[in-house]
Amino acid sequence: ATCMSSTATRKGYIYGFITVFMWAGFVLLSRMAQASGLNSFDMTALRFGTASLLLFPAWLFWQRVPLFTLQTLILSAVGGIGYALCAYSAFHFAPASHGAVLLSGVLPLFVTLVAWFLLGEKPSAQRWLALTVIGGGVLCLAFYSVGDLQQSWPGDLLLLASSCLWAFYSVLAKRWVKTPKEITISVGLLSALIYLPCYWLLLPKGIHHATWGAILLQAFFQGVLVVIVAMLTFMQAMEQLGPTRLGAVMATVPAFAGIGAVVFLGEHFSWLLVSGLLLTCGGAWLGSRS
Repeated sequence: ATCMSSTATRKGYIYGFITVFMWAGFVLLSRMAQASGLNSFDMTALRFGTASLLLFPAWLFWQRVPLFTLQTLILSAVGGIGYALCAYSAFHFAPASHGAVLLSGVLPLFVTLVAWFLLGEKPSAQRWLALTVIGGGVLCLAFYSVGDLQQSWPGDLLLLASSCLWAFYSVLAKRWVKTPKEITISVGLLSALIYLPCYWLLLPKGIHHATWGAILLQAFFQGVLVVIVAMLTFMQAMEQLGPTRLGAVMATVPAFAGIGAVVFLGEHFSWLLVSGLLLTCGGAWLGSRS
């Protein structure tokens, strides 16, 4: 039994870190999209357009979750279209290292506040400590980017808005007792149904200037890996590890995204950035244990 449980735990950690790399990759690839000519409207269309090609057969043959309900509509507006547009627009202004801290790192803070506000869950003393540590990480980031703030502040505000929207999405999904499978299918499909006609008819497009390589890379990564595969690996990890250990694994997302920003995108390295990443990861880890 011990051997089996250690195998399950090992598998759980593998699934957990696959999810971490996809979430960190989301930050890096979303920032890279700007250089390829794709704007935030194109990115949102690629995300939901590609995902819906796989989700529609899943809905048809596997799980016919109701799409046109008020709950699904709210979740699609908040965690589907709203989150995607805010996050992709943010990287037009802010570097990926800011996304590492302000998107994933600050999320536990917003989740705590939203859960308190919507579910009446009062934070424990340990959670307050965790949030203070995250606050220290954000302060380090503020000092690190003080020179860039004139360019990056609209992006920083959009990153905070994205994180806040994702927190509302997570807490509402919990309140309405939605499984990850249900929510991925229903929100992905309804977001595509609402957004794609608006994009086609009304929104400015940069997709004509992008190369096929860039379009296919983003479509596959954003629509297949982030929306569908990361959800499946996350569910597997949750099953094998439970919420506390998985929370600790997911707390490493800011560090991997921040290191990736320096290594792959050539963003400037500073010990302040390292301190900010360590504090936000440490705070997220502490938060996951309460």
